[in-house]
Amino acid sequence: MCLCWPSEAHAQAWSLSNAQRQAYLYYYAPIVFKRANGNNGRHGYDWITHFNFDQDNIFSNNKLNWKNIPQYVDASANGSGAYSHWRIRPTLYTSLIEFMDGGKSLVLIYHVYHALDKNAAGDYQLHDWERVEMLVKNVTGSPGGGEYVAYAVVTQHQRNVVRQYGSSELNFMPTATGKHLMIWQAEWSDKLLAAHGQELRFVTNPASWVSGQMAAGNAKAEVGVNDDGGKKNVHYAFVPGGSLGAVSTFAAQPITYATASSLASRSDNGSSVTWPSVKRVTYELQDIADIWPTHWQYGGYQTHWLSTSPSDVLLESPILNEAGQAEVSTGLQRFYAKTRDIENEDDRDGYPAKKWLFGTYELNASASDSGGGGSGAFHDNAWASTGVDSRGRTRASASGYTGSPHAYWWQHDYFVHAGNTDSSDGVESGFWLPGQWYLASNGGFDGRWVQLFDDRPGEEPVSVNR
Repeated sequence: MCLCWPSEAHAQAWSLSNAQRQAYLYYYAPIVFKRANGNNGRHGYDWITHFNFDQDNIFSNNKLNWKNIPQYVDASANGSGAYSHWRIRPTLYTSLIEFMDGGKSLVLIYHVYHALDKNAAGDYQLHDWERVEMLVKNVTGSPGGGEYVAYAVVTQHQRNVVRQYGSSELNFMPTATGKHLMIWQAEWSDKLLAAHGQELRFVTNPASWVSGQMAAGNAKAEVGVNDDGGKKNVHYAFVPGGSLGAVSTFAAQPITYATASSLASRSDNGSSVTWPSVKRVTYELQDIADIWPTHWQYGGYQTHWLSTSPSDVLLESPILNEAGQAEVSTGLQRFYAKTRDIENEDDRDGYPAKKWLFGTYELNASASDSGGGGSGAFHDNAWASTGVDSRGRTRASASGYTGSPHAYWWQHDYFVHAGNTDSSDGVESGFWLPGQWYLASNGGFDGRWVQLFDDRPGEEPVSVNR
């Protein structure tokens, strides 16, 4: 199949329903095979979780409190009741971007949330920011109707590693309710010149091989990954709880206070287990738009984020909650992205400053254990609105907001990558979505600013959160 783009849209515009958008996000939601580093009293450190796991509505102490996760696990086992108000709820924060361009396409974004990690220098860091992204083309209705994934991108620290349709390293696990991209994730702790710090890699084995290994009771739990000659240990499999076929295939369970001890790996990253010993855990989907109001200048950002490095965004549409009510109003709004860490160890950037938020990242063909690949040249060119896309447009000419260069982002700015890598610094193949692409009348939907999934605050996990 050709991955090239037509120069203009010709198909009649139509839109998915919100239920169909949720269905696509679950249908392609990744299976995350994860290596653990849970020995020496750090059981539970490797769990995926969500921003408010400790139920205090404060993000700046997430790293500090997550260091007590072994005590939560132990308390759940001995019945002391300590930490019983915590809700671990492994979560991938999502957005779906829907647009017409010679047919309907979707960009699916999944942020795999962890409360902490360690970098190669051995420093603790607050809020891990690894993400999975897919471009789905030829969408005709509900998922499974003939569409295909043109490419997928995973975050490896500062690198955005891509695999295109047809690659032997782009593998999906088919189930009765989905076609799930298979991803491997490193443990929370640092390993210099090796996969570390929650980084993501593509699983290079086909689903048939993985399923065969899982069915063999004595097979070592491991998978091959991109840009690495060997196989990597697997101690966890995180499975989308909203895909009942995936839950059944893995016999996965939600982490609750009652199940926590049995679902916490106590293995070292260098030790192997057999597939029956892999902890199989469900995760839920929530919305990146849930977190936007915490970054807002009028949303009490000081609790979670620092006042440095603000990002100005012109909102043409309000940020809506699940009931369709506005949580952030229209107009030029300021958001603060820099992490506030109560332990003063970390000040990385959150969603408003992520290059993938507006599609202004640079694609990499390979992962690297020695780092690099995090060039900001294309992002800087986009901010300045210099250079043109593959259709001759700049960011400003595509949106029509000629005053935006060096001043603000338009809310609906988005660069759609073609999926191939370009060796020229600051240049990417693809195009800016033009004009009012996001309107329903034009067959568009910009889910970066819309909350689709029920938050269910304070509740324990359920199988489906639609």
